[in-house]
Amino acid sequence: MSYAIVGFGAVGQALALAFARKNIDVTVASRRPPEALAPQARAIGSTVVAKSLRDALEADTIILAVPFGEHREVAKTLSSWEGKTVIDTMNAFPVPEELGGLPSSAFVAKAFTGARLVKGFNHLGAATLAADPIVEGGHRVIFLSSDDEDAIAPVAALAKQLGFAPVKLGKLNEGGALVHAHGRTWGQLIFQDLFKKE
Repeated sequence: MSYAIVGFGAVGQALALAFARKNIDVTVASRRPPEALAPQARAIGSTVVAKSLRDALEADTIILAVPFGEHREVAKTLSSWEGKTVIDTMNAFPVPEELGGLPSSAFVAKAFTGARLVKGFNHLGAATLAADPIVEGGHRVIFLSSDDEDAIAPVAALAKQLGFAPVKLGKLNEGGALVHAHGRTWGQLIFQDLFKKE
């Protein structure tokens, strides 16, 4: 399984650090050329490699960590997203009217036609995501939701590999609503820094 993080701001870098901590190879990319990202990628760890967006999108699993308004530009880079898993870490707040009442991830899924989309890693701030997820024998919880039930299992396995405790919330408009913004308010699980004991 190969991984890429698209977006190399605070959240993208926090996730890259999580990969580096466990010596898991990950590609990072953004709108900037790879040579602009390379020094920061190297500083995070030797398993973090900056590539062009097109090259990064060859990965099996794409972690989307761009500002919400940029997801469609990323989606246009590939003509087909079949066989790809997209992990949506983005938050749309306040909720744009264009969503038409859909959870933001359901709206994002429309742009990535054919991909298996999972909402995850979005409910914590970047500094918390970057911290060691194992604290006093507990693992920091990461909430996952998807309208494709089979897509959650490999993302949950990745979260575990990174040291987190995955908690499945079900479909995007059901349990997943707890980690989405609604109008000008956050879902109840946003910013909840919870731990699960072994």
